[in-house]
Amino acid sequence: MASNYRVEHINFYVTDFNTAYHAILGHLALAKFTVVPHYSYLVLKMPSPVGVLALWANLSIAYACETESLALVEATDLSIQMASVVTNAKTMPTDDLEIPVLGPPRASAKSKETKEVGFGLNDPSKTVKIGAHLDLK
Repeated sequence: MASNYRVEHINFYVTDFNTAYHAILGHLALAKFTVVPHYSYLVLKMPSPVGVLALWANLSIAYACETESLALVEATDLSIQMASVVTNAKTMPTDDLEIPVLGPPRASAKSKETKEVGFGLNDPSKTVKIGAHLDLK
């Protein structure tokens, strides 16, 4: 609609990176257009000569882009972590890289002997079982 048209000139940088957003508007651009972003609803609202102009995003496309971006970030983060582990492994002494031999499993620490102890509250029927060799101090 011709009466709902506005032109503003904005200088911005173009970068080449994968993101869910096709354009990232900073505070200065939002202020120049007097835009109010509603991130939960994926809509930008701004004043126009005939009322409020709302620019709606496509939820399905936004979700697909966000999912793709998260997968890319996870893959990138994993590769960075793997490179860090390899770098750290190269700087470690060879003695620290040896896998220790485990000894035989130790006997269970759980005692089969228990005793019943009252909570000390008004109701003497409320008790708890504890190891028989624990001190109540």
